[in-house]
Amino acid sequence: MIDRTQMMEPMLGACPSFRGTWDTFLREWKDKEDVPYYLALADLARHLVGMLERGDTSSFEAIFDVIERWHTDGDAYVREAATVGLLEDLQNRNFYSSGSPDHFRKYLRAQSLTWWEKVQRFWQTGEVIR
Repeated sequence: MIDRTQMMEPMLGACPSFRGTWDTFLREWKDKEDVPYYLALADLARHLVGMLERGDTSSFEAIFDVIERWHTDGDAYVREAATVGLLEDLQNRNFYSSGSPDHFRKYLRAQSLTWWEKVQRFWQTGEVIR
């Protein structure tokens, strides 16, 4: 089971270009007992949107494999963070200068796609995410 302290290592392996942002985040929060991983996932979402908009998608297969593992092998915190902390931010149109969240759909694996669609329904209809 992947917990919050382990979740970023596989992502950094899949997306080494995020390492600098992650290291900065860890330095900023090094003295805090309760690290707000959700903030790091918002940074990751912005990073992935930037990659998408630049057409730098060669590592997306590996990246989205990690996101799927967060959904299938993560503890409750990791699963929720993957959905509310990352997928929801990837759908945030304010993160885009061009492109669309829909461009990420083709990279989503089964569980991630299920949660992606639940987030969309929540924002469209108010349906509770379960």
